[in-house]
Amino acid sequence: MKKIINVLLINGPNLNLLGTREIEIYGNLTLTDLINDLHKKSKKLNISLQDIQSNAENILIDAIHSSKNKNIHYIIINPAAFTHTSIAIRDALIGVEIPFIEVHISNIYAREHFRSHSWLSDISSGVICGLGLDGYYWALKTIYNRLIKSNNKKT
Repeated sequence: MKKIINVLLINGPNLNLLGTREIEIYGNLTLTDLINDLHKKSKKLNISLQDIQSNAENILIDAIHSSKNKNIHYIIINPAAFTHTSIAIRDALIGVEIPFIEVHISNIYAREHFRSHSWLSDISSGVICGLGLDGYYWALKTIYNRLIKSNNKKT
């Protein structure tokens, strides 16, 4: 029997506007469409995907805190604007000691200067930025490679 990996996908503020907000940067796929597709792809990879989107920092922090009790093995987070402002999300991620991949749809280094600093990158397992929505798929594939594929090689 294959081991199932539990992954929490966190999307921060304004990502609920995907598909309608700054289409030239973020594309025209809605968050609902993206999440549905990620669920299909994660099943094929034997990953159980849970997801949350919120514009409220405290809700995202609560989701991070509860991930320890929900046996989450990995987190994918697009903290959006909280990338540049939230020490609280950083502290929550440090506190639960669950590896995570930071994802950004746009290239944060090619935009306004204030967007080039992340409070999470230095504590993450990896950062994917500027690859559009494909970054989410690469994060899933990376988790698969790190946790499932590597475990199969050991047996």
